[in-house]
Amino acid sequence: MKITLKDGSVKEYSGSMQIIDIAKDISEGLARMACAAELDGKVVDLRTEVSNDAELSILTFNDEAGKAAYRHTTSHVLAQAVKRLYPDAKVAIGPSIDTGFYYDFDVPPFDRAALDALEQEMKKIIKEGAEITRFTLPRAEAIKLMEEKEEPYKVELIRDLPEDAVISFYSQGDFVDLCAGPHLMSAKNIKAIKLINSSGAYWRGSEKNKMLTRVYGTAFTKNADLDEFLAHLEDIKKRDHNKLGREMELFATVDVIGQGLPLLMPKGAKMIQTLQRWVEDEEERRGYVRTKTPLLAKKDLYEISDHWNHYKEGMFVLGDEEDENAEVFALRPMTCPFQYYVYKQSQKSYRDLPCRYGETSTLFRNEDSGEMHGLTRVRQFTISEGHLIVTPEQLEDEFKGCVDLAKYCLTTLGLVEDVTYRLSKWDPNNQGKYLGNEETWNKVQDMMRDILNHIGIDFTEEDGEAAFYGPKLDIQAKNVYGKEDTMITIQLDMFLADRFDMTYIDANGEKKRPYIIHRTSMGCYERTLAWLIEKYAGKFPTWLCPEQVRILPISEKYSDYAKMVEKELLDNGVLVTVDNRAEKIGYKIREARLDRVPYMLVVGQKEAEEGLVSVRSRYLGDEGQKKVSDFVDAICKEIRTKEIRKIEVTEE
Repeated sequence: MKITLKDGSVKEYSGSMQIIDIAKDISEGLARMACAAELDGKVVDLRTEVSNDAELSILTFNDEAGKAAYRHTTSHVLAQAVKRLYPDAKVAIGPSIDTGFYYDFDVPPFDRAALDALEQEMKKIIKEGAEITRFTLPRAEAIKLMEEKEEPYKVELIRDLPEDAVISFYSQGDFVDLCAGPHLMSAKNIKAIKLINSSGAYWRGSEKNKMLTRVYGTAFTKNADLDEFLAHLEDIKKRDHNKLGREMELFATVDVIGQGLPLLMPKGAKMIQTLQRWVEDEEERRGYVRTKTPLLAKKDLYEISDHWNHYKEGMFVLGDEEDENAEVFALRPMTCPFQYYVYKQSQKSYRDLPCRYGETSTLFRNEDSGEMHGLTRVRQFTISEGHLIVTPEQLEDEFKGCVDLAKYCLTTLGLVEDVTYRLSKWDPNNQGKYLGNEETWNKVQDMMRDILNHIGIDFTEEDGEAAFYGPKLDIQAKNVYGKEDTMITIQLDMFLADRFDMTYIDANGEKKRPYIIHRTSMGCYERTLAWLIEKYAGKFPTWLCPEQVRILPISEKYSDYAKMVEKELLDNGVLVTVDNRAEKIGYKIREARLDRVPYMLVVGQKEAEEGLVSVRSRYLGDEGQKKVSDFVDAICKEIRTKEIRKIEVTEE
C-alpha cells in the first residue's frame, strides 16, 4: 500500500500497519511527539490500522487536533485521579477545550487544597506510565460494563447513542472510560499539567439536571509554555469584565432584582450613552430613519411572525394562555415585527426603497439561569437594531452597506482585528426548525455567499446557526477566557415580508414582495461594553471614558483656578472632575491612575499665574506644561476623531 505524507512524499508498505508504526518508520522522534493523526482528512487514533492507499499526516502538539488529543488524554488522567482519591465519585464528561480541558464529576465541590492533591495524584499516574488501550463493545455489553462500575452518566450517554454506533472505551491502568478518542499511546508522554479551578456545571448544560462539579485544567509539552499560560491567566483575571467592571463601578447586579438584569452605574451608563449617540448619528448619516416602538405586544403579533411557534420558550409571556378570553402579551425579544408595521402604514413605491429603519431597541430574552454571565449574557439588553426593506436589485449593495457600517464601528472601537466572520446556515437535517423549504434556503444562502465573496471577507460556514427565517452573517469574537460570542449579525429574510403582507409597487405598477435585511451596526451595547472592558483592561480610548480629565490642585489655594480650568473643559464638552480633597498630590495621582483616568492636570502656583496645566497622561506619562487652550484643543481633537492613542508607558 502507498501512504502519501503531508509533504507529498510516499511511503510503501507490503501489509497493513498501525499509524504509530508508520510514524516510527518515518522518524522515532516524530513517533515520540505524535498525539494523533489525520487519515484521508479525518482525525484518528494512532492505534488505527491502515490497510489501503491513503493520505496521512502525523499530528503533534503543534497541531490543533494533536493538542486536543493530548489534553483529552490529560482529562482522563484527572478522572483516574478523582476515582482513586474519591472512589464514590461518578464521572460524566471530560473534553478538551481551547485552553486545556475539563471533566465533570458527581462529587462535592473541590477547594484549592483538593485540586492540589488531585494534581499530585495525576503526576503519580503519569509517572506510572501505563499503556492506554482502546477496545469496543456491543451496546448491551457496554451498558453492562458501566452499570457494573456504577457510572450512571456513562450509561445514559451510551443509551443515547445511535443503535449502529461503535461504542469504544479507553483503559489506562485501573481506569476505564467511555470515549471516542483519539488518545495518546501512554499517559507518560504528558509533561506539564495544572488544575486551574473548580466550578459548578449542570449535567448536559440544563438547569433541570443535577449540578455537577467541573474541574478545569490545562496541559503542555513544556513547563516554560505552561508558565507562560499561567501568567496569561493572571492577566485575564485583571481583564475579566465581570470582575473589573464591578471594581470600576460600571455595573452591578443585585439578587432581589434578578439574574441577567444588571444595573448600569453612572460611569457605565455614560459609556453606553456615548456609544448610542455615536451609532445613532452615524446611522442617520447613512440614510437611516429612526423609529420608537413598544416594548411588548399581544401574542397575535408573534403568531404572525411565527416567533410564537419557534421562539416562545425564550420569551417572557404576560397573561394566562389557558384563558381564551384573556389578552396575552409578551415582552419583545426583537423589533422586526414592530418596524414592519411602521413600513405598512403607507403603500411604498420602488422609488421609496431602500427603506432603512433604525432603532435603539431594548429587548428581553428568557435565557437559562445557568447561562447568565456579567454583561455578555443577560435577560434585558439594548441593541443598535435596524431593518432594511429593499428591492431584489438593491439587495447586494444594501447588504454591503450593512457590512461596511459594522466594520466602521469595529474599526473605530479598535476591535476589527479581533473578530471572525461566519455564514450561519440552516440545518437541512432539522427542517422543522425553519420557515420555508430547502430550495428557497439554498437559493438565499448561495446569494449571501456570493455577496460575501464579492466583498472579499474570509468566512467560515456552519449549519444550524441561522435564524428560523433566514441565513445570517455572524461577526464573532472571543472573551478573555476564549468563549466565542456573536457580536454583530446581518441577516437575509425571505419569508416575513410575505407573512406580514409587505409590498411595494414596482416600475410596472405591480405589487411585489421586498427583501428584508435584519442587522445590528454594533450589536448589543451591554455585550460591547464587556468586550471593551476586557480589550482595554478598563483603559478605554479617551472619547469613551466616563471621566476623561481629572484636575488635581496641589493645595486648596488653587481650587479656584482648578474650577476655571474645569469650566473651560466642560464648555468644550470634555468630561472632567476636580479632586479637591486635602490629600498630597502623589496620593491624588495614584488614585487617578487606579481609576484609569486618561489625563491628569496638576495645577499649582506657576500654572495659576501663567494660565498653564501640568499634563500627565496614561499614554506618555509626564507630558509637561501646556497652555490651557492648547490642551483643550488637543483633547477635543482626540475625542472628535475618536483617536486610539498608544499607551507607551506602564507605571511612572
